[in-house]
Amino acid sequence: MNRLTRRIGDASARRPWVTIGAWVAALALVLPLAGLVGGSFVDDLVAPGSQSERAMELLEDRFPEASGGSAVAVFAVPEGKRIDRHRPAVEAAVDRIAEVEHVATVSDPFTVGSVSPDGRISYVQVAFDVPPMEVKPEKIDALNEAIEPVRGDGVVAELGGDAVFINAETPTSGAEAAGLLSALVILVVAFGTIVAALVPIALALVAVAAGLGSIVLLAHATDVSTAAPTIGAMIGLGVGIDYALFIVARCRENRAAGQDNSTALSNAMSSSGAAVLFAGGTVVVAMSALALTGLGFLTSIGLSTSLVVLFAVATALTLLPALLSLLGDRIHKARRHRWLRMRRAKKSENPESPEQTAWWRFAHRVSGRPWPYLLAGSAVLVTLAIPALRMETGFPDAGNDATSTTHRRAYDLLAEGFGPGFNAPLLVVADLRGPGVDAAGIPELARRVADDPGIASIGEPRFSTAGDTVVLPVLPTTAPADAATSDTLERIRGIIPDNVAVSGLTAMTDDLTRQLTDTLPVFIAAILVVSFLLLMLVFRSVAVPLKAAVMNLLSIGGAYGVVVAVFQWGWLGGLFNLHETMLIASPLPTIFFAVLFGLSMDYEVFLLSRVREEYDATGDPTESVARGMAVTGRVITSAALIMTVVFLSFVANPSPLVKMMGLGLATAIVLDATIVRMVLVPASMALLGRAAWWLPRPLDRRLPRIAVETVESGDAVESNESDDLPPPPKPTPASTARIS
Repeated sequence: MNRLTRRIGDASARRPWVTIGAWVAALALVLPLAGLVGGSFVDDLVAPGSQSERAMELLEDRFPEASGGSAVAVFAVPEGKRIDRHRPAVEAAVDRIAEVEHVATVSDPFTVGSVSPDGRISYVQVAFDVPPMEVKPEKIDALNEAIEPVRGDGVVAELGGDAVFINAETPTSGAEAAGLLSALVILVVAFGTIVAALVPIALALVAVAAGLGSIVLLAHATDVSTAAPTIGAMIGLGVGIDYALFIVARCRENRAAGQDNSTALSNAMSSSGAAVLFAGGTVVVAMSALALTGLGFLTSIGLSTSLVVLFAVATALTLLPALLSLLGDRIHKARRHRWLRMRRAKKSENPESPEQTAWWRFAHRVSGRPWPYLLAGSAVLVTLAIPALRMETGFPDAGNDATSTTHRRAYDLLAEGFGPGFNAPLLVVADLRGPGVDAAGIPELARRVADDPGIASIGEPRFSTAGDTVVLPVLPTTAPADAATSDTLERIRGIIPDNVAVSGLTAMTDDLTRQLTDTLPVFIAAILVVSFLLLMLVFRSVAVPLKAAVMNLLSIGGAYGVVVAVFQWGWLGGLFNLHETMLIASPLPTIFFAVLFGLSMDYEVFLLSRVREEYDATGDPTESVARGMAVTGRVITSAALIMTVVFLSFVANPSPLVKMMGLGLATAIVLDATIVRMVLVPASMALLGRAAWWLPRPLDRRLPRIAVETVESGDAVESNESDDLPPPPKPTPASTARIS
């Protein structure tokens, strides 16, 4: 792997303008092509093999007019007034709605049951002749235009319903730009030069632009979730900056050691470049594993994020060396602010060796008393993870979205006027060709369903043209994400015969939540096994992968706990602009685990690759950890800080799902870069000693060699190819130093 990344970097550096031109051409091809033929984003909310899927397939096959998407236009006036006083304006809006393409039927907003008891609120049911996932955003825009004139008549007009909620675009807050600006400031402080700080930012933007263009093209070929671009951009910005940062920092370190520019860059690509390739591959494997859930929208999120991460790795291995070769010494000697010049001048007069750093001293302090530090650090993470044991998941509905969205305002008006269950309609679908209930038994079936205490009302049965399929519209008494609605759905499914199934968006999302709960253990086990094997191949060790897996689970558990405490329990909710508690979005634990495990492995790889280098050079397990932390401490801390501010910028997003993602990812990165890396790693490595790098001899001979660690000597870099661990060399003063 070292030779591969060195060759890629050397080739890019030798022909920098060709490399830059290739990237410009790629962007010039991908971005316009995405605008011309790219698809739109939809959420495939069908759980394969579920009862709701069976019902929807039956409707699409035999009763297509009942399988289309639906929207609700809601009209309201202030308290003390009646909506029927604005009847002409509302009816004119209904006529305009009926003219929108793919609108099949529009109900009368002034019939009995369509007006709230106080006369303030009425609604119009809009039925489309295409499934809800296929209602294009432009059709939603046309509906909004149709109801807009009513607002000039003093009427509140909002648009909601399943089709509007599913196809709503994920909003942005603009805070992402603030996150990038903060990352730039951190990079300037870390490197001391504007040029060195701008390079990682520029590469991350190139990677995200190319990745998002590719995601739009992917949406042309398959269904891609509406959340995929936001999650892809979030992860792409973080890893894009970090990967470039690690290589630039290693290159500058090599230059400070006396290597010329080309040699320093080549050696950096051999060592840190290989670590970037492996770390990025780990993230891609973790995200691709989302396909194991069997859910289309999660698979699309995994593939989309993997595309962005692959572009981040590609820019770091090709575009970065091209830019560094053109910049030359300017990457090290760029114009600095006065305080930075003074800081650098002082450091150049008194260069700091690894043994003089606070990282080295703290690592030895921890390794001197490993058990207290290990137990204390673990206790903190376990305490933070405790709320995760009470996690309650549910699929987010329109009631969880920001009040700035029209579908959320429509949701609130409908709940106010007609009860919370109005927003959770169910469809009881009977296949009259199958054994079970027949046409004559439909009234009895309707009575049994209506007798359930969780059902508010049941509509008149609708028969297909052929008379072989019937649909009963049902309204529960509780909201879509309410646990009581799920209980009601389970009771109804328990009393209906085999040829009857329950569907509707609420039933579909409930089935998704159940499938996610069932597949999460398999998903976690698969990622743990694959990551263990990859780390064992790279570091030639059994203990290191086990340690990494356990510590990553602890940091991820802590992140889960913080998200539960903030969103589900409401702790510090005001700090994150949350005005109500909510269930944890059911896709979140799965997405979290994939993303966080991949990102946590990044820091594990970058730290342990340097630790392995020092161990191969000294044979001292304790000193190698201390020196590895000393040479990577500032860089990894800067990288973690950058990723944290980028993720925290997404907490300002109006979408609760994006808020949860931003807070959870930022929390996990902070825990991983502080408690795990600074405390648990040196403590556990001190306890393991040389056993940390043990690999059974038969296994060592059979496993292929994929090394990211290198041993540098002058300008040469050699891959570690030895079959056995090196014997400990004669202790040096550095390796025998200890902090009491």
